[in-house]
Amino acid sequence: MSCDLSLLPVSPANDPWDPIYSLRKYGKHTLTSVEMTVTNLCNMRCEHCAVGDALVSIEGPKLPLELMLRRLDEIDTLETISITGGEPTFDMRNIKEYLLPLLQYARKRGIKSQLNSNLTLDYARYEMIAEYLDVMHISFNYTDFEDFAEVGFVKSERKPPKSRAEMMFNHMVENTKRLTSGGLFVSAESMINYRTHKKIDQIHELIVDMGCQRHEVHPMYPSSFAAHLPILSLQETREAIERLLDARNPEIWMLFGTLPFYHCNRDEEDQKLLKRLKREPNITVRNDPDGRNRLNVNLFTGDAYVTDFSDLSTLGNIHQDSLTAVFEKWRNHPLNGMISCHCDQVSCCGPNLLVMDTYYKDVDFTRREAIL
Repeated sequence: MSCDLSLLPVSPANDPWDPIYSLRKYGKHTLTSVEMTVTNLCNMRCEHCAVGDALVSIEGPKLPLELMLRRLDEIDTLETISITGGEPTFDMRNIKEYLLPLLQYARKRGIKSQLNSNLTLDYARYEMIAEYLDVMHISFNYTDFEDFAEVGFVKSERKPPKSRAEMMFNHMVENTKRLTSGGLFVSAESMINYRTHKKIDQIHELIVDMGCQRHEVHPMYPSSFAAHLPILSLQETREAIERLLDARNPEIWMLFGTLPFYHCNRDEEDQKLLKRLKREPNITVRNDPDGRNRLNVNLFTGDAYVTDFSDLSTLGNIHQDSLTAVFEKWRNHPLNGMISCHCDQVSCCGPNLLVMDTYYKDVDFTRREAIL
């Protein structure tokens, strides 16, 4: 008997953001996910922020929510929405006028929702939206508040005193604990980068202590604020992942995303790591949704993009374009042709543009086959 996965909670066996599921369901990459940028305000300026160049101190008016909801209504295949910024909960008015209606829309329609937040503000903001939310997504790349203070405000014009940074860090930890103990699914994402790769196991321990149901792990790629930061070698990235696997709590779901290792790679160390990831319990490797089953919409301009941190120009605008039409335009784009490959046997949809540009500039993945 088949089961409607939309009725089931998010789990290692049910991750509707992974484009492999919609690819198998529809026989081609299909728009099933929409991410919306609802603010460019943020109380932090993390050095690795992938949208840091878009952050502002004062922002203009957003588009009417009704226009966005109408465009979502047009997508018959919609399965997930994500809300991002900036810090979406920074402005209470934004919570009431955009976050709550969007999350209530998703709940009523039976689609999964995710909110990207730093959880450093007062708990009441998160309590308002928790009952309508499926996944609270946070970034967590620290071993203590001093780490947090050093990483979280690198790009700030005026850095807060350490006492304030410590208060914000404690808020984040306590808010996470309260939300998870109350039953909300919290996924903590850590970047593997030049700061974290040798202490990623310690970061994992804190994430487990906060009660997070999932630890999401992504290598850092050069985008926006992170564009000029040191990039790890593939070997350093492999070693960081192995370090994490050796120390992790196997009861916690660990999701690896945008990994630069593929089953069509002939490197023996890559193959060894991929086999371990497949073998160990509660581990999934998610294909990148951007451009495979997801578009990002900027709610200030209406512009639609493949991703919120891409240098690609807009593909359309919701004032005059349906999102399904925008997605079809991307499907026929020459850049999409460069990464339009997949291998169903190993559940792989290939690299995204950032991964290719960082590690595989001269590789044509469309001509490669998985080593089984």
